[in-house]
Amino acid sequence: MLSAVRRELRPMLEIAIPVVLAELGWTAMGVVDTIMVGPLGPEAIGAVGLGSILFFSVAIFGMGLLLGLDTLVSQAFGAGRLDQCHHWLYQGVYLSVFTAVPLTALAYAGIDSLSAWNLNPAVVPLARPYLHVVTLSLLPLLFYATFRRYLQAMSCVRPITFALLVANIVNAIVNWVLIYGKLGFPALGATGAAWATVCSRLFMAGVLLAAIVLRERRERSGLHHVNRRVDWPALRRLVNLGLPASLQITLEVGVFAMAMALAGRLSAASLAAHQIALNYAATTYMVPLGVANSGAVRVGQAVGRRDPDGARISGWTAILLGVGFMGCAALVFLAAPRVLIGFFTKDPAVLETGASLLLVAAVFQMFDGLQAVTTGALR
Repeated sequence: MLSAVRRELRPMLEIAIPVVLAELGWTAMGVVDTIMVGPLGPEAIGAVGLGSILFFSVAIFGMGLLLGLDTLVSQAFGAGRLDQCHHWLYQGVYLSVFTAVPLTALAYAGIDSLSAWNLNPAVVPLARPYLHVVTLSLLPLLFYATFRRYLQAMSCVRPITFALLVANIVNAIVNWVLIYGKLGFPALGATGAAWATVCSRLFMAGVLLAAIVLRERRERSGLHHVNRRVDWPALRRLVNLGLPASLQITLEVGVFAMAMALAGRLSAASLAAHQIALNYAATTYMVPLGVANSGAVRVGQAVGRRDPDGARISGWTAILLGVGFMGCAALVFLAAPRVLIGFFTKDPAVLETGASLLLVAAVFQMFDGLQAVTTGALR
């Protein structure tokens, strides 16, 4: 078993490292947003944090529905059926469009109801315009998820890493321009961070679409020759596989959103501390989530080539990697909580509350990593 795991490590890491970097790049956008609005005060930090998690609790349902692409595309790729890989790409695009319409309506309905949530009155006026703008990024975000899962299921992960790393640069620059009113633009504060998020998500989707087109020009694999009509039985299969995963992830994110909404009823400092601690927990979670994606791909490819032993070894290798990392992250949280919170703010109340929250986050690190990796491998 150990020798088999050692053999699996290299191909697993070849997929996992770029995907983990991409996941970290995804989280880095939220971290950068929090840092860059930090000088505006705890109210701005709380508004960005509250708006981000509330939007994501809606968007994650649509992204979860697309998780079935990991399984279906990787199994088709393992079986050598590139035509089926392309077919699933088109169906993922259609599902993104069909899902974006009701989710966008739901998001805007939630924004209109914010005043009834008994949130901190200093935070709501900043959170509402932030949410109005960031909701515009929903469809590009779902397109990005579709393109990404198609590429990574075929072990083509470098464009994903490139897209997210450069998108972070785009996000930081637009944040600087629009939050503080540089280069002749108005100072939009927290709303400027929302526009930066929209721009970066459009960029990510555009880069991955370009990567797919360029890959097809180079390899001539028949992407433009498969049936591009809506395949309702295929969509049902995709939804049947993605819906349980979507519900699981939505419930998980929903718990964090509920906690953020409850924190929003407290002081601005408490909400800011909660947002900073959650940024750290989300950042560490991206590593086992990336490993889960690579594990899902490796297991799916083994299933596609009818190699049950390979699927078993791939799954256990992913689990060992994910749990090992999260154990190390928990130790860091326990060792230096105040130092970590201090990177975001010097506010004494935020430092005190944030440090205690990081100790709580340390407790659930290994369990969070374990469930992420195992659900990816099982799916």
